[in-house]
Amino acid sequence: MSTPDQLGSATGPLRPLWAQLQAAAGLLQAVQGGASTTQALARVPAIDRAAAQALGFHALRRLGMAAALRALLAPRRPDPAVDALLCLVLALAVEDEGRPMYPSHTLLSQGVEAAKRSRALRAQAGFLNACWRRYLRDRQALHQQLLANEAACLNHPQWWVDAVRADHPSDWSAILAANLRAAPMSLRVNRRALSRDDYLVCLQNHGIRAWPGGEDGVVLDRACAVEALPGFSEGWVSVQDLAAQLAAPLIERGLGGVAPSIELGRPRWRILDACAAPGGKTAHLLERLEADVLALDIDPQRCERIGHSLRRLGLSSEVRAADASQPSEWWDGEAFDAVLLDAPCTASGIVRRHPDVLWLRRATDIAQLAKRQAQMLAALWPLVRPGGVMLYATCSVFRAEGSQQVAAFRAHHTEAALLDAPGHLLPTHAAPEAALADNAPRDHDGFFYALLRKPAGAKASPVRG
Repeated sequence: MSTPDQLGSATGPLRPLWAQLQAAAGLLQAVQGGASTTQALARVPAIDRAAAQALGFHALRRLGMAAALRALLAPRRPDPAVDALLCLVLALAVEDEGRPMYPSHTLLSQGVEAAKRSRALRAQAGFLNACWRRYLRDRQALHQQLLANEAACLNHPQWWVDAVRADHPSDWSAILAANLRAAPMSLRVNRRALSRDDYLVCLQNHGIRAWPGGEDGVVLDRACAVEALPGFSEGWVSVQDLAAQLAAPLIERGLGGVAPSIELGRPRWRILDACAAPGGKTAHLLERLEADVLALDIDPQRCERIGHSLRRLGLSSEVRAADASQPSEWWDGEAFDAVLLDAPCTASGIVRRHPDVLWLRRATDIAQLAKRQAQMLAALWPLVRPGGVMLYATCSVFRAEGSQQVAAFRAHHTEAALLDAPGHLLPTHAAPEAALADNAPRDHDGFFYALLRKPAGAKASPVRG
């Protein structure tokens, strides 16, 4: 690791800690203002981006505690820019597994320097210095005051804690703990290019430690830039969490793992990926199946990302910008053998990778998104041919977006048979060395999967605009 006062970026020269605190505080302020980290990081100069992400994500995973400490130190919330730097330094000062991220004197002096070198913060440098010094002086007493503050101690909004505890009474604390740990970098090997075992050997030859996971997955010991991965530009691998890699195998099993019947009049499966961006599941389907896949997404720019990914992998698919919930606007009337509905959701299962989700979501989002999911299920079910399957998926741990959603759907569509699928996969953290004789995923994001079959004798249900 670099010296504490000079954390370097992944590609640039060493930068003083004060400069990186400024960049990370800007990221934190953007999230507190409603922007995603993806949007905010795009505005950070490249030289500071890696450090801003590292420090900013660390702070977001401790923002519940940091914000509660700030409230004790400064009951009247300061201006957003001041509040962001104040909370950032407090989050970095909180002991992590028995020790702070930086020596206290270094963090304090560099925090003050960050304020002094910022036109917007210069006048508040004395106030910030006083708050941080008081925290270091009264640390034990301040933390004692927060012992009854569950949201602060768990670093989750209280509504989130309550919802997870109600949905998963036996596992709620493990879910919240997993959310606060950075996820590993997981890859999906393109089996049309090479085998997973061959790629593991290739990684070993390049000095990259990795372990198998799932059917096509690889988990890296340490994250790295994709440009450093052997064969990435040639389409050998893609970045994808192990839980997300279950979608294509589930559809393959639902279709029976064999070519379509000649009676259907075509040699390839016809599949709809209804919410396809950024294209990982579309690509995985094409890597595993002889299929014609229609990839839809409502955002034209995200559709461009799908096309870019497919070209890198040497795959092709029809990609169309359209609202999947309005089939009358884009469907040609020919039923699909399989429909993948990876529905818009709270993203509550991918907090390990996107800690900003904790602070961007509101309690009312669950019901609003569940309503949208129900509409999409009802709209797309008629497009499944008799005997075909629909895979409903969300990257959520909330039952309203998973098991309860599917139960409500089946109550209105009694013909839908529920096939074997994982249901709720909870976010987990496991040492890669424990790798897995059966190659089942162990370290993965939170997801939900339900596989539904339409009976072979069902009548077609045309969609009318």
